[in-house]
Parts: sequence; structure tokens; C-alpha cells
Amino acid sequence: MGTQSRLFGTDGIRGRANEGALTPEMAVAFGRALAIQFGQPDQPLVIGRDTRISGPMLEQAVAAGAAAMGVNVLLVGVVPTPAIAFLTRHLHGCAGLVISASHNPYDDNGLKIFKHDGMKCDDALELEIETLMLDDSLRAKGVTGRKIGRITAWPDSASRYAQLAVAAYGTELDLHGLRIVVDAGNGAAYETTPLVLRALGADVLALNIEPDGININANCGSTHPELIQKATLDFGAQIGLSHDGDADRLICCDETGSLLDGDEMLAVIGLDLLRQGKLAKKTLVATVMSNLGLDECFAAAGGKIVRAGVGDRYVLEQMLAQDLNVGGEQSGHVILRDCNTTGDGLVTALALLRIMRTSGKPLSQLRLGMRKYPQMLVNLKVRERIPLDQLPEVTGTVRAIEKELGSNGRVLLRYSGTEPKIRLLVETRDEALLQPTVDRILVSIRKHLAVV
Repeated sequence: MGTQSRLFGTDGIRGRANEGALTPEMAVAFGRALAIQFGQPDQPLVIGRDTRISGPMLEQAVAAGAAAMGVNVLLVGVVPTPAIAFLTRHLHGCAGLVISASHNPYDDNGLKIFKHDGMKCDDALELEIETLMLDDSLRAKGVTGRKIGRITAWPDSASRYAQLAVAAYGTELDLHGLRIVVDAGNGAAYETTPLVLRALGADVLALNIEPDGININANCGSTHPELIQKATLDFGAQIGLSHDGDADRLICCDETGSLLDGDEMLAVIGLDLLRQGKLAKKTLVATVMSNLGLDECFAAAGGKIVRAGVGDRYVLEQMLAQDLNVGGEQSGHVILRDCNTTGDGLVTALALLRIMRTSGKPLSQLRLGMRKYPQMLVNLKVRERIPLDQLPEVTGTVRAIEKELGSNGRVLLRYSGTEPKIRLLVETRDEALLQPTVDRILVSIRKHLAVV
């Protein structure tokens, strides 16, 4: 994965807003660093954000830092993360920045960078940016007079992006007659996804589209999919769509109210492309968290799965290395590289809707191509991330269980890259083994880690 920086995690810099690396002072330094690293004449730094109360504070600070180094800045306001990847390319930006903490609570925030081509930075480049960010001498290298960068706003950003998205992703897709529920989570897609779906003819029930700065992800959105399950049934919809705070992921439900996670959406989309001969090298990229049922259904259809580390950037790295066009995560990050360079909840939704339309089949039938292994995921908040190799009793317990399970299951234990949590995934053919296996490992974890 390359050299690990101190401030950047698996998806940019993330933490509590107005603390650590996310104070206005540090954001100004971050803007200076971006200007040094990416600045080009007449190519703006494109900045977008989600709906958090701290977003404008950080947006203005980063913009000031970049302008102080002579780089023009274009503020596009509240738009999804994948919109910035798209707009950075479309508007010929020198780089793009998203100010968001995705599915985290409102009092967190984050800084995610896209290069001019809409690709995220690798670890080595992030370390270079961090080094610049912490270099106090940059203050003396600022410009004056006419050389100061201009900060301008992109007006009506949500509607303008929605129009571009319809033109780019909605070609010949007619959604008239479809009823769709959207839970925007009071986040970045509260305007854009409903606008796009309605422009394509759908009858849309939009939930949680009144952001107030602190209600983003609050008992809504992709971490609370029970809302779309109920609303889909009540509204008589053919599909329910639920975004996280920055809308780079999607969780959905079929017309019966039954949920599909990222693995199941990948199966529907990937198997359809495989049948059409449009899945590059008959191969799809998943992560180490993805269900083994995904491997089995692709093998049965004549395709294969390759695994990447957790994080959509690592999925994309694998896709680029092997020149593949589809990949994603169980969490709902799905990358359709023929459309965008990052996980995109809107593009994923349109792909599913296109398959429903062309096949004439409901989502409840399309999903039957994959049979999931019984699986349990447990997230525990910890006071300190003690390296797992320093916890021999915990790792010993995991190894013993893996030996017992053999080919009938697996265990994955890892720390989150974006939150102070340890994640335990257990997957078995026999559902009766799940809870006892999880309980054995949790006893060991709680004995050796300070769990909050």
C-alpha cells in the first residue's frame, strides 16, 4: 500500500471538525499544500462539500490557502463526492477537493482529494501533501497583488450537475411508470439524486432532504436502511435507494422491502455485464470483506473475482492495475469505471434501474443470481488501536477458529481506516456456527483491548 502518512487514513483526512488537522489554521495550510502540489495556470481547484455545519468553515479556509499561493478556486457548494470527481474533469480543474466525513456523525469532517483526472491520490502522494502541509515556510512563499488567486462560486451547482449527470449517465433510460424511494440522509445528494430520477421520468418519494447542518446521517441514510424498506412498501415502489452523507455509496431494497448490500448489487450489475460480454476480462474486483457467495456465483457464470484491500481507492487501484471496469465493496461503494472514477451512488442506482428496464424483471428476481453465505459483522469502538500482531491471544484465537472452519467459512479482523473501531467479520456455511464463533472472538478482544 506504500508509505503510511500520519494524517491521511484510507479515505483522506478525517476526524472531529475544528480539532487536529481539521482546524481552520490547518485547512489554510492544506490549501497552500494543494496549490503547491497541483496548481496550474487557469485551472481552478474545484471544491465541493456535504451539508455539515463545519463545511463552509473548512471550505473557506482551504480556498484562502490556495488563493494565497496564486491558485484560482471554484466553489461548487453542496454536491456528492462523485460529482467532484466528474466536475474536476469536466471543468478542467487542476485538482478536486471534497469536504465530507461520509457516513460519520455531523461533528466529524474530512478532506478528500481528486487529481485532475478524477483519480484519488495514492499513499505516497498523500505523504508529499502532508509534508507540505506541515511546512511552515510555505507562508513566506505566498503571492501578492494581481497574482492572488480568485475564489468564485459555481451557481446553481446541484441543478447544473444533475443536468450533466442525466446527459452522461441517463442516455435512453426511461423511468416513466417507476416509483422510487430515495433516502438522501440529509446529505450531499439531497437535491441531485431526486432531480436526476425525476428528469428521467420516475415518480420519486424523497426522504431526509432538509439538511440543517447537524442532521446529516442522523437516524437516516444508508446506515439506517429500515427507512427505505418501510417507505418502499408504503409507497408501492419498485426500488428504494439510500445514500450515505456524501453519496458515494448506495444501499437499496427491492420491491418487497428486502435489502441488497454492495455485494448483491455488484452481482446484479456484474452478471449482467458478463452476459453482454462487457465485463472486462470477465473479472470483477471485490474486497476481503465481500461475501464468498459472490465468488461462487461468478465462477458458475464463467467469471471470476479478485480481492482488494478495504477502501474504494484500493478497489480502484486493483481495477487500474488489471484494466478492469467494475469493482466495489460490501458497504455499497460500487465503481463503474466506464462512467466515473470513484464510488458513485447515483451511477450505481441508474445501472440497477437500467437492468430492471431492459430485462423486464423486478429487482427481487434479479438478485437471485447470488446466494449469500451467512455472515456477521461486529464493530467495536476502541480507546487505542494496538497493532494486532501485539495481541497474540486474540490472533491465536482467530487462527484456531479459521483452522476449525477450514473451507466452510472465514474470519477477518481489522481496524477501521476512518474511525476508532475494530471490525470483526465472520462468515460460515452453517448459520448455527455464526454467533458462537463471534462470541469466542469477542471475549478475547474485550480481554485485551479497551472497548468503549
